[in-house]
Amino acid sequence: MGTTLRFGPELRRLRQEAGLTLTEFSVALNYDKGHLSKVERGERSASPELARRCDAFLGANGELQRLTVHSETDSDTTENPTTPSLWRVGRRTVLTAGAGALIDLGLKLGGQASPAADPLLPSFRSQFDQLRKLGQSTAPKVLLPLLETQTRTVAGLAADTPSATRAPVLLLASRFAEFTGWMAQEAADSGAALDWTSEAAELAHAGGDPYLGSYTFVRRALITLYSGDAASTVALARQAQSGELPPRIRGLAAQREAQGYALVGDERNCLRSLDRARELLDSDDARSGAEPMIGTTHVSDPAAMTTGWCLHDLGRPKAAAEVLDRECHRIPPYALRTRARYGFRRSLAHAASGEVEHACTIAGELLGMMPAVPSATVNSDIRRFARELSRFRSSRAVRDLQPALARALAPTHD
Repeated sequence: MGTTLRFGPELRRLRQEAGLTLTEFSVALNYDKGHLSKVERGERSASPELARRCDAFLGANGELQRLTVHSETDSDTTENPTTPSLWRVGRRTVLTAGAGALIDLGLKLGGQASPAADPLLPSFRSQFDQLRKLGQSTAPKVLLPLLETQTRTVAGLAADTPSATRAPVLLLASRFAEFTGWMAQEAADSGAALDWTSEAAELAHAGGDPYLGSYTFVRRALITLYSGDAASTVALARQAQSGELPPRIRGLAAQREAQGYALVGDERNCLRSLDRARELLDSDDARSGAEPMIGTTHVSDPAAMTTGWCLHDLGRPKAAAEVLDRECHRIPPYALRTRARYGFRRSLAHAASGEVEHACTIAGELLGMMPAVPSATVNSDIRRFARELSRFRSSRAVRDLQPALARALAPTHD
């Protein structure tokens, strides 16, 4: 029997066991009664969003989600076949175009570059901080060429540095490579994102850091998360949680594990992982870890924000909206990319709660900034938001927002 035919009877059985009429159930879920009736009869398939909400409301612990056909794999986060394959940094990359790129960023090196790393390292570190901040307000495809060049430049500088002082240069090169991988993912090139992430691990290992290689499991888990692969997300995140790793890496990995569990409606394990993440990220050791800080620097309470994110996937949009409302107001105004990422999840939670006008107001502000910070990962939530709004076509706020939504979702051509 197909999943659509099995889902409907199981939903009806769980609803009736809960003592709910179809009318009561539709009101509780903010879904049309006629649509739910057709789903129960097997005449309409259930969307993953509906399955999540039914799971949470009826306490099915992910069983209904497992009966749906998961076809939400986002094409925006798969490798772009038109994108050239990644150029590997290599162990003996020469310094090319480095000084020019630094001048473009306004960093004056004061004459010829020295073959010794020490005089240049603070400038490159300053550049890394600037580039990471620039990534909050610049299109990733604009930033990527500069990031790729500067990653090679710093790696090349390490190759020309005496072995006794090479380690800090290699470690900084690894952070450049890791951030380049993130921007590649934002530019919809998951293949390049994985390659740069692997390069980051190799550079870190060469620099004597045994930990960043484990953090790359967290980064890889983000790619599988956005492709809807919950099992791989959990498995990868678990690999970065051994006791010998720094608390911050283990905390970020626990967050990712929670997001994986949320995708399949496993609330118990999701909340356990979130508790573990909160404990690790709040520890003094996590707050005084190595610099530059691994993971987001623009979210003041990552565990709380991830809790709001997970609550939506667990089918608890009202609770998600409350958390995301609070945490989104704490994001710095200049962090446009971070504001868009969590802001659309916030608007999605409000729409799922039936607060359609408020959801459209939030999304309208965010859509205005998307041309400046296009994002393959944020686009996945914009599409989900558009699908959620399709249930409220009679709303004037929804109709007014449709042109801006259509522009945001229209394919772009380089």
